[in-house]
Amino acid sequence: MSELKKQVCFALYSASNAVMRAYRPLLDKLDLTYTQYLVMLSLWARDEVSLKEIGQETGLDAGTLTPIVKRLESKGWLTRTVSSEDERQKCIGLTEAGRQLQQEVRECCLADNLRNQVDLADAELAQLKQLCDRISAQLGR
Repeated sequence: MSELKKQVCFALYSASNAVMRAYRPLLDKLDLTYTQYLVMLSLWARDEVSLKEIGQETGLDAGTLTPIVKRLESKGWLTRTVSSEDERQKCIGLTEAGRQLQQEVRECCLADNLRNQVDLADAELAQLKQLCDRISAQLGR
């Protein structure tokens, strides 16, 4: 086995790329990139949040997040308004079309699609997620 193949970081990188490739055709049908999908997931969980809160949840910095949010706004899926609590902050909210997109994502069965493509039991997938979360937390994501 090569030195590269022995590296945990390379295994994580390769697995991450493989997951992105598996999601891409489904997300393409919805006119979403993976990072846009992450932002929408964050909003579907709790509508009307600040850009900063989305960044904290997704791990995306403001320089990356701002153009993504602008793009999602141009698609009619969300709105950006000045926060009533702090006019320096933007409040991000879903439009009706953004809420409808959530249903379309459910119908695409993104999570089920991945589960069907990898030969891992639900318990193994849960354990994998736990390990990834632990690595992220310990390295300070």
